Amino acid sequence: MKKWKYVSLTAVLGSALLLGACAGTSNEEAENSGNSAQQKENGEGQITGSVMGDGSSTVAPITEALVEEYAAVQPNVQVSVGVSGTGGGFEKFIAGETDFSNASRDIKEEEAAALKDAGIEYTKFEIAYDGITVVVNSENDWATDLTIDQLKKIWIEDGTKKKWSDIDPSWPDEEIVYYAPGTDSGTFDYFDEIILDGEDLVRSAQLSEDDNVIVQGVVSDKNAIGFFGYAYYLENKDKLKAVSVNGVEPTNETIENGEYIPLSRSLYVFVNDGKVKENKAFYDFMKFSLENAGDMAEAVGYVRLPDEKYEEGLKRLEELK
Repeated sequence: MKKWKYVSLTAVLGSALLLGACAGTSNEEAENSGNSAQQKENGEGQITGSVMGDGSSTVAPITEALVEEYAAVQPNVQVSVGVSGTGGGFEKFIAGETDFSNASRDIKEEEAAALKDAGIEYTKFEIAYDGITVVVNSENDWATDLTIDQLKKIWIEDGTKKKWSDIDPSWPDEEIVYYAPGTDSGTFDYFDEIILDGEDLVRSAQLSEDDNVIVQGVVSDKNAIGFFGYAYYLENKDKLKAVSVNGVEPTNETIENGEYIPLSRSLYVFVNDGKVKENKAFYDFMKFSLENAGDMAEAVGYVRLPDEKYEEGLKRLEELK
C-alpha cells in the first residue's frame, strides 16, 4: 500500500538529513541537538495514556498510517483501533467503549438519537474524500463502463440468478458472482442508498467487513464483481479493473472535483467530546491526526481535503479541550 512508500520515503529523508548534519553540523547546531536529546531523555513533551477507536474499514488505512507515525512522536501512548465497520463502530461508540469512531458515511438519525439518550455529545470531523470503486476481474473485457441503471440491474435483488447477458445481450451467458462489504459497513449503506435506492442487495452476494476478502474473491473469478473504497483498488490495481461509471473513471482528480458522481463521498471521524476533555492523550492524538490527515490520506490512496477544512477541524477540536 502507498502507506509503506510514504513511511519509507520518510525514513530515507530522515537518513539523508542525519548524514548531512553529521558532515557539517555547526557548534550551535550541535548544542541544539544536545539539548533536544537531553529533553527527550528527560521525557519533556512526552505524554502517557491510551486511546480506543473502531469503525470503518475504508477509513482504517488512514488511521493505521496515523497511528504508526504518532507512535514515533508519542511512544508512551497506546492507540488501539478496531475495524467493525461503520455501523459496528457506532454501536461501540454509543456504548461508550471507544473514544472515536471512523465512518465512511454520515451518522444515521437513530444513531444520533441513541447517543443523545446515552448522554454522549460528539463532534464530526471530515478527514478525506473517497470514491466507491466498482471492480471486476482483470479478464473481464465487457463490463468496463457501466451506467447507474446497469449497476441497479446488476445489484438489486429480483428473485433471479442473473447472467451478464441479462444486462447486455452481447455479454457472456455466465452467472454474475457478487462480492460486497458487510451490512455493518458504511460503504454498504452508501451504495444501497445512492445506487440501489434502498432496495435489497442481491442475496447471493458474499459479504465481508474485510475488503481484502472482496479483493481476493473478484481476483479469483472471471465473472465476479465487487465494490469498496478507492484506496483498496489502488492497492490492487495490478490484479483488478476499475469500472467507469457513466463514462467517468475513479481517479484522485474526478473524486476531488466531484465529477465521479454519485460515488464520491467524504470520510469522517466522530469523537466523544467528553473524552477529548478528560483524556490528554486522546486530544493530542486527534490534534496530530488533523494536522497530518491530508498527507496520510494521500499516502494510502485517498484524496486530501482543502487545507482550510483541516484548519477548521483543528479549531473545533481546540474548542472541545
